This record gives sequence, C-alpha cells and structure tokens, in this order.
Amino acid sequence: MRIRIVLSATLTALGLMFLTPAAAHAHGDTLKVVVTGQRAGHVTTDITWENDGDAIDENVAATVNAVSVDGTRTMGPWRLVRDAAAAPAGWTTAETLPPGSWKVTVEVGFPALGKGELEVGVPVVDPAPTTGAGPTGAATGGTPAVSAPTPDAASASASSSGSGSGSAAATSADASSPAPAPSGTQAAPDAEGAAVWWTTAGVAVTALAGAGVGLLLRRRRMRGACRTS
Repeated sequence: MRIRIVLSATLTALGLMFLTPAAAHAHGDTLKVVVTGQRAGHVTTDITWENDGDAIDENVAATVNAVSVDGTRTMGPWRLVRDAAAAPAGWTTAETLPPGSWKVTVEVGFPALGKGELEVGVPVVDPAPTTGAGPTGAATGGTPAVSAPTPDAASASASSSGSGSGSAAATSADASSPAPAPSGTQAAPDAEGAAVWWTTAGVAVTALAGAGVGLLLRRRRMRGACRTS
C-alpha cells in the first residue's frame, strides 16, 4: 500500500516537472520589453512573451535604470509594478524621474530574459496660476488706474455733499431741541395742584369754624356763671 502511494507521488512530481517547461516553452524563452515612455515621471513599460505576445501572468523580476543624456545624473535601480492604467501588459515604476532627458533601460530576469531601452523626456510642470477674487489690479500686482472726476461729477458731488451737510445739521438741531411735553402730561400736575389747594383751604375753613364755635360756647358759659353769682 505504501509502495503505491510513493509511486503515485513520484509520477505526479515527474509530470509536473515535464509539464512546467512545456508551458514555458509554449510562450517562448524570451520576453519582449518595450519602454513606452513616462506618465507624470513614472516610467511605463509593456512586457509580453516574444513568441505569442501574451501578457505575463506572474510578477516579473526587473530593474529600471536611468542616466541623463549628459551623463551627469543617474537614477535607479528601481523595480517594476503592475500598471493598472495599461493592463494587462503594462508595468510602471513607483518612483518618478525628475524633469530632463533620460536614457531608460529596463532589464527583466524572470520569468524569462528581456531588455528594452528608450530615451525619455520629462517636462517641467509649471505650478497652476492662482486666481484672485479681487480686482484685476490686485490680482496682477499692478496699481489700478484712478480716473479724474469730470466737472459734472464734481458739481454733483459738491451738491450731494452740501445737501448731506444741510440734512445733517437739521438732524442735529432737531435732536438738540427738546420735544414738547404732551398736553395731557401738563394738565395732570395742574389738576393735582388744584386738588391740594382746595383740600388745604377746606381744612383751614373747618379749623376756623371749630375755633369760632368753641369761643361762642365759652362766652355762653361765662355769662351763665355771672348770672348765677
């Protein structure tokens, strides 16, 4: 029983060993590497099987190197990653090239050998101009021109300022003059004063009348006492 299991496993391994090279040979032994350019500084590359033009299913082991045209600057080595914008054969770099002209070389070592070269130019991107919300003079940094007033405008301005001064003076005069009190408010204190006066007079008359009555009663008592004696 164990011998059968070992034999079946051995045959399976041998089959896989022979099938894998057959599948690889179906595509060919080399890769077609085409450096297509750059996108926002990222190097873009198409990699396919040279025999049938099929895209690479697995990840590739590749290096990207760039040398400036004058030979003073070098960038890399960088690795390639899948480019979703150019699927399925597109590959790109996560790093970006600075502005300038570059000779880019892409070398692939797995799953097969391949190489591509291209001179790539990365332009200088100017920053977007800022638009100001103010007048044109303020946005451009210049001094806005001031037009001289015409005679008609000057006279209209003088008349408006004069009428404004007159109205302001009239308003201040009206504000400074005291407002007359309502007639009802003046009549109320006069009525109260008259009522107080009449009350006082009545009290005085009542006191005098009481004093007179008291004097009369006192005289009558004195006359009666004299007659009795």
